[in-house]
Amino acid sequence: MQGKTKLWVGIGAFLVASTAGERVLTDPASVLLSPLPAVLAAGAAGGEGGEGGGEGGGRPATYKLGSTDASAFNFDASAQVSGYIAHVFNSYTNAHQAAQRLQAAIDRFLKSPTAMTLADARNAWVSARVPYLKTETFRFYDGPIDLKSPQGDEEGPEGHINAWPLNEAFIDGVKGNPKAGLVNDRKVPVTRAAILERDQVSDEADVTTGWHAIEFLLWGQDLSATGPGDRKASDYAPGKGNNDRRRAYLKIVTDMLVDDLGGLAKAWDPAGKDNYASFFKALDAREALGRMFAGMASLSGYELMSERLAVALDSGDQEDEHSCFSDTTWQDFLFDIRGIREVYSGGAATPAGASLQALVAQRAPEINNQVLAALAAVEADAEALPRPFDREVLASPKGSAGRNAAEKLVKDLTTLAAKLQDAGAAVGVLVIVPTATKAE
Repeated sequence: MQGKTKLWVGIGAFLVASTAGERVLTDPASVLLSPLPAVLAAGAAGGEGGEGGGEGGGRPATYKLGSTDASAFNFDASAQVSGYIAHVFNSYTNAHQAAQRLQAAIDRFLKSPTAMTLADARNAWVSARVPYLKTETFRFYDGPIDLKSPQGDEEGPEGHINAWPLNEAFIDGVKGNPKAGLVNDRKVPVTRAAILERDQVSDEADVTTGWHAIEFLLWGQDLSATGPGDRKASDYAPGKGNNDRRRAYLKIVTDMLVDDLGGLAKAWDPAGKDNYASFFKALDAREALGRMFAGMASLSGYELMSERLAVALDSGDQEDEHSCFSDTTWQDFLFDIRGIREVYSGGAATPAGASLQALVAQRAPEINNQVLAALAAVEADAEALPRPFDREVLASPKGSAGRNAAEKLVKDLTTLAAKLQDAGAAVGVLVIVPTATKAE
């Protein structure tokens, strides 16, 4: 990739930057710009996937770049495609199994609602989040979590899995209004159908399902400056007030989460027929590579950087904190980033030499080193985030240690997205990062 200048041309409406030292074309108006690190933006609308409505990711008509050099992209990436499928299947399987352990812990809690069984259920929720968070980099390219089928437009389950921000008063009682929410509205049956029918209908924050609904039901509102929510196990004692409705609600949304994650694992099963894994494997290799890079770059340079971090920093509002009820927002950043790293460098199920890192290192070793350095930086930033996030970051003044740590992560996530765009161009694929929007 060194030596003579080449012109990379994106097919269709999108044109994209190339690797270092090459001229780039960013739109059909043929305006020549200097190479990255400026983050390319596509005007993809919407917030986080189900977090206010399913976002398919603004997938372009093609991820393949053309070149003035006919042999520019003459390489075999079949190992990377197969390795990715194996990794995604393994990751969703791990997430599904962890959710089943959460389901079992919640069943034990509902059978005997004590402080100890509630603590066990909370610990199971925190543990189950880790493998799920690593799967979030499989979004933003109309995969089965975003759309139910590659040819259709029906939203996938993401909106019912990780919807956020969440208006807790839409689900259950809150301070100042203990009779709020579906749990306390006896005119509404507590059934799966009724819960789904009311999910994010009038307002995107009227979330009724998923990780954060379960989180709120286990912890309650976070009204403490120093710790998470402190819901009492007695809220689930059978036969009292609306407790039986709350018990049923928690059981239903937990079972739904398990079902949705199991469906995603099935969609990515390499041994399956007529599932998404078979569709993905049949794609042109660079179309598949483009989807891999789209998930990583969009999660880094848009979802984490803007929607979950910059927006919260701008507002300073705890309601913009991702996992506010349990005070585990720091792990959301850390394990999302580790999920990106596993896609790039290879996870436990990725065969040796089948990672994106191996492919980019062959074609553009300097760019590969830059991606690895950017990954190391954001992972270190996330590990260094002070806790609890609401007090040490959101409620801290500008210039404080907490704010500075979070702002460094914003900057480094942007850099990572740009380096992933460079790496994508090195293997001949278009990498678009949705436009960051300023908080209202």
